[in-house]
Amino acid sequence: MIYAQILAGGKGTRMGNTAMPKQFLPLGEKPILIQTIEKFVLEHRFKAILVVCPADWLTHTKDIISKFIKDPRVVVVTGGSERNDTLMNGIAYIEKTFGLSDDDVVVTHDAVRPFITERIIDDNINAILQHTAVDTVVPAIDTIVRGEKSQVAEIPIREYMYQGQTPQSFNIKKLKKAFGQLTNAQKKVLSDSCKICLLAGEEVHMVRGEVSNIKITTPYDLKIAQAIVEKRVII
Repeated sequence: MIYAQILAGGKGTRMGNTAMPKQFLPLGEKPILIQTIEKFVLEHRFKAILVVCPADWLTHTKDIISKFIKDPRVVVVTGGSERNDTLMNGIAYIEKTFGLSDDDVVVTHDAVRPFITERIIDDNINAILQHTAVDTVVPAIDTIVRGEKSQVAEIPIREYMYQGQTPQSFNIKKLKKAFGQLTNAQKKVLSDSCKICLLAGEEVHMVRGEVSNIKITTPYDLKIAQAIVEKRVII
């Protein structure tokens, strides 16, 4: 089976003083989260589309989904304290509700990347059916500098550098096994889900993202996203 998991568990602290987490802020005439979910319901191969959100916002999430989304595959699940806890909560729901087979896969995506394309979702599904883990990336345009204590430690060769996006897609059983092998110290500093598989010695396949597949994290990002939506309306 193929599942989707939209990670909406963040509190959005870098968005500044807002009345709600960033995924619930309006973008055009709909919340950012709804704009993202709408892209996933277009893909008929998903058995279920999980929206994993903070416990305090569970009712709000269900209310806005019932207002805008009519697809019965969309279900709301309580997230965890950290990103990967949220990811694993969603996987626990899948296992409890549907069971797990060796070939089951999940396509995970940031709730605040509403400009994902059908092509990116399709490429992730096709790739994860052949690989253990898949990361969506775009080539780095700027030079990447690695720093330590305010000093430049390394300037890697740019042609080998990529910027990570989402979706990130996984064979569910292999991801569970890899996550279970991590130490508590590793889990605390883990900021990227694909690194779970890398630390377990699994290969991570890359698929091409899009520059437009932006993550809305700061007020500036939200302004850019609003401009994109407004331009599409005008067109």
